[in-house]
Amino acid sequence: MYSRKNQRNLTRTEKKRLVGAILELKRSGRYDEFVSLHRQYYVTDAESRPRPAHMTPSFFPWHRRYLLEFEKALQSVDSGVTVPYWDWTQDNTPAASLWAEDFLGGNGRAGDRQVTTGPFAYAEGNWRIRAGITDERFLRRDFGRPSAPVTLPTKAEVDRALSDPVYDAVPWNSVSITGFRNRIEGWGIRGVRGVGNHNRVHRWVGGSMAGAASPDDPVFWLHHAYIDLLWTRWQKAHPRARYLPDRAPAAGDPQRGRIFALDDPMPPWDAKPSQLLDHSRLYRYV
Repeated sequence: MYSRKNQRNLTRTEKKRLVGAILELKRSGRYDEFVSLHRQYYVTDAESRPRPAHMTPSFFPWHRRYLLEFEKALQSVDSGVTVPYWDWTQDNTPAASLWAEDFLGGNGRAGDRQVTTGPFAYAEGNWRIRAGITDERFLRRDFGRPSAPVTLPTKAEVDRALSDPVYDAVPWNSVSITGFRNRIEGWGIRGVRGVGNHNRVHRWVGGSMAGAASPDDPVFWLHHAYIDLLWTRWQKAHPRARYLPDRAPAAGDPQRGRIFALDDPMPPWDAKPSQLLDHSRLYRYV
């Protein structure tokens, strides 16, 4: 059992060890494998193939396993490192501690949005974006997207999602109007609501975080650790609620074979959502 801490409570040594482990994964090539995996499974609901990771009920369990695999890789470098979480309802400005020079570095510069501060700055020589994913070789950020402003989600918006007693709802995709999953994942629904929560954070950071290769920005992991924590909070608030769908859609349903019910093995690990509902034997949030 280990703990995942709020990033604002990390000690200087804990930050240094986390950054060091991430940079070692990058040097070894393993980090880019995680980026490629996320790109591979960023399947939209406009596509006819299975989509375990996004616009789908298995958004939470898929990313929980993804974070666990990344954490395991970090711990193979430094056994004392865990993934911290970023509560963007509190640490919601460019001056927040996670953007410090000794941690993730700050915003991108004007023009090309290149990050020039911190250990992941291109000029430091340790963080080169792999060719073929974007045209740039450097990490990019565009906090708040001044050209079309975006704000980080508020506690009230998160609380609204946490109050929904149903996990997910038909049509089990990006236009599910109700259900905790899509309220947190945050796909905008015309006439109902705009882009919210998880998705809006990706947009607010911008640059490298705005696309399918979003793990190119190490803040991805802190963001998704918070998303994982919110799932835990929702489960505690609704102890009788269950993962839905608990059975595969019926024959003839357009989602059959495209989404993952409670006991359907999710690629690439063949892990079932039912195996990922409870993390309490592995880690806790503090």
